[in-house]
Amino acid sequence: MWGSDAGLRARAWAVHLLTASSIGFDLLAVRELLGADPDPRRVFAWLLVAVLIDAVDGPLARRWNVKTWAAAVDGRTVDDIVDYLTFTFVPLLLVWRMGWLPVPAAAYVVVALVASVLGFAHREAKQEADGFFRGFPSYWNVYAFYAGLWAVRHGPLVPAVVLVFLSALTLMPVRFLYPNLAPAPWRTPLIVGAMVWAALLVAMLPSYPGPAPWLVWASLAYPAFYVVLSIALDARSREAGRASGDVTKRRKA
Repeated sequence: MWGSDAGLRARAWAVHLLTASSIGFDLLAVRELLGADPDPRRVFAWLLVAVLIDAVDGPLARRWNVKTWAAAVDGRTVDDIVDYLTFTFVPLLLVWRMGWLPVPAAAYVVVALVASVLGFAHREAKQEADGFFRGFPSYWNVYAFYAGLWAVRHGPLVPAVVLVFLSALTLMPVRFLYPNLAPAPWRTPLIVGAMVWAALLVAMLPSYPGPAPWLVWASLAYPAFYVVLSIALDARSREAGRASGDVTKRRKA
């Protein structure tokens, strides 16, 4: 079936539908937030499903050549719309709804929302050839998870300071690794590490926002690894680019 043109088109369109289906889980998360007594654990559970879809749809789109067989729809646009909801809008709505930011909380949330809009719309937001995102890649769902932990232990000021810092980082010309497209030697460690890290976050959900301290500290190992590796590989990539440019100039001379 899949070998025929009709089968290849159907398979490619199925990937578009899979990507778009994340909106349904975002909606379920929002429904929980709109309740009288929202449970952040349920919100994170629905967002996790949407994140898992995001983790598999890109590799499927490239493997099944969606740009050719379902070219009428721009998969990048669908992905960006869904990602903004999953990784930015709903997590920041959660932080606002739960009172994890100081007054005026809406002002902080708007800063992050606007920064992310500009980050998503930047022409170099996804530098797929090099395997990087430009700026902080709007992992506000991750921020929201830790914001709840910080707010309970230290009050709302810490989440606010981190939010402002990440908002500024979103617009800066720094780069963070795109795990699915990272350089070959590091792709597997990044993906496997992300899976272990996600398991730790899930393990914290039943007792959230008051899990065992050792779980919280253990869960920070992967984000630290990701940030340090991003900085190191970005520096190496830029140095290689400068060296290549110097060679090109010498040849032209």
